[in-house]
Amino acid sequence: MSFSIGTTSMGGGPGGILRGLADEHEKGRVWDAHVVSRMLAYLKPYRRNMVLAFILTVISALLGLAVPYMIKIAIDQHIVNRDIAGLDRIALATVAAFVALYVSSAIQQYLLSLTGQKVLGEMRSELVRHLQDLHLGYHDTHIIGVTISRVFSDVGVINDLLSQGLITLASDVLTLIGIIVVMMLMSPRLALLSFSVVPLMVVATMIFARHAKVAFRETRATNASVVGDLAEDLAGMRVIQAFAQEGSEQEHFEEVNRANRDANVRAMTLSFIFMPTVQFLGTMATAVVLLFGGRAVAQETLTLGVIVAFLSYVTRFFQPIRELSQLYTTMQQAMAGGERVLELLDTKPGVPDRSGATEMPPIEGRVELRDVGFAYRSGEPVLRDVNLVVEPGQTVALVGPTGAGKTSISNLIARFYDVSEGAVLIDGIDVRDVTQRSLRRQMGIVPQDPFLFSGTISDNIRFGIPDASDEAVREAARMANADEFIERLPDGYDTQIQEGGANFSIGQRQLLCIARAVLADPRILILDEATSSVDTMTEVLIQGALDRLLAGRTAVVIAHRLSTIRNADVICVIDDGRIVEQGAHEALLAYGGLYRDLYERQFVGAV
Repeated sequence: MSFSIGTTSMGGGPGGILRGLADEHEKGRVWDAHVVSRMLAYLKPYRRNMVLAFILTVISALLGLAVPYMIKIAIDQHIVNRDIAGLDRIALATVAAFVALYVSSAIQQYLLSLTGQKVLGEMRSELVRHLQDLHLGYHDTHIIGVTISRVFSDVGVINDLLSQGLITLASDVLTLIGIIVVMMLMSPRLALLSFSVVPLMVVATMIFARHAKVAFRETRATNASVVGDLAEDLAGMRVIQAFAQEGSEQEHFEEVNRANRDANVRAMTLSFIFMPTVQFLGTMATAVVLLFGGRAVAQETLTLGVIVAFLSYVTRFFQPIRELSQLYTTMQQAMAGGERVLELLDTKPGVPDRSGATEMPPIEGRVELRDVGFAYRSGEPVLRDVNLVVEPGQTVALVGPTGAGKTSISNLIARFYDVSEGAVLIDGIDVRDVTQRSLRRQMGIVPQDPFLFSGTISDNIRFGIPDASDEAVREAARMANADEFIERLPDGYDTQIQEGGANFSIGQRQLLCIARAVLADPRILILDEATSSVDTMTEVLIQGALDRLLAGRTAVVIAHRLSTIRNADVICVIDDGRIVEQGAHEALLAYGGLYRDLYERQFVGAV
């Protein structure tokens, strides 16, 4: 099983984040049917809940429309005629309507909240599964904080639209239609006079919609940039403090934060202008009802109950309009978030399993690179015509200048990337013909930058074999020379590891990663400069642990300290993407080429 892979991050600083996201708000449309249809698929498993919520919405809307009409009846038929018994009946009916409205609204909100939380969890789980399927090239070139923003912020606003927004839309539309119908039935003339402000409302809404499209997309982009910049600063805090660049980085973050603040202020300003406009127009409609309705009552062409009902309906008429404007905002955010979430979900894994890929059989350990060429980006080759054979149980060391292609070879063997030319074969099987998980279950990696997960020491050691016994964990730690420092800890193997292993030294973290590899018992082991960042005493412990770990296994060792690979069966010298020298330590020294030059430089430097 593969494990202990170090984290990487995309550089470029906050300025790069802003540049990468500055134009996102220009993408997309006001309403994207493709985005909506894709998102609605998440509601299919809960269609019963949504149908029941819709039925309750209809009931609530009807009850809301019935109450003002019942007040009209109370005034015109009972209060005016001093019919106390009738008034008691209509009062009880009104109370019953309010109780039914409360119950139906409460059940509706419960169903929507329950459905929303389930959809939210499923969408985030699918995104995380997809992120795990994407190859390392994607994660190496995408900002971690922005990816987190996709999973949490964008998915959250999409869920708001799916679970609450659609039902709110249905409720508001039904309420508006119902109010128009009832008002037209009671007094067509007064209804048309009341609706005289609607054209002004349409104009205001169109202006708001045009500006809101840009404003709310911009807020989504700047929100993501703030999260991305913060995540980058936190990850690089040691470097920031080491170079005393706190002030500079604070200025960068404030630049990003100001952009986010300004975008949100612009979006809120639109709402603050639009909402009072709606309220003002609603007040105008109320004044129209009082002016013309009052005259009609004085002329006895309308009853007092009709005017009271009209005043209630006019107030309710503009409430759905305000809610629809807020829903429009949510829709804009959801469209922008949906585009980015779908873009992520539609990103194809750069290293997919082939159709019909089989399970990797038990590995013996023969590794072959046959005429391999590789490039991370088209036209920029990293490896050229690499041919290498490692027999089962052999240790091959890869050495050479920085950037020569050593790590790229190890990445191809583990199939974190696919070759551009040629083939990588394990026991004669092209690694592209087997599933990645079945291949990596029999491989192990000890990285240059050891990574530990939050949890206990035991949890980290058994990461590759979750059901391993406590005794097996302790034996793996003993073989990795990690048991001594673990047992000195107050909580021993139950010691909690802080984020990134911050409460342990680099050497201790490396020993724990080696223990993890020992327990997983891989047939092929890749060591990526496992001793390059530790002191001499710790290097002795690590080297002893590695000697036990390498016994009987095929190993590919990327070495910076050439003294650590003298006993390797084969040493390959990589330069400019090619194997330029190959052989045992003594033979390469005698040859007098690049290896001897590298070795002497290190020896002279050490002296």
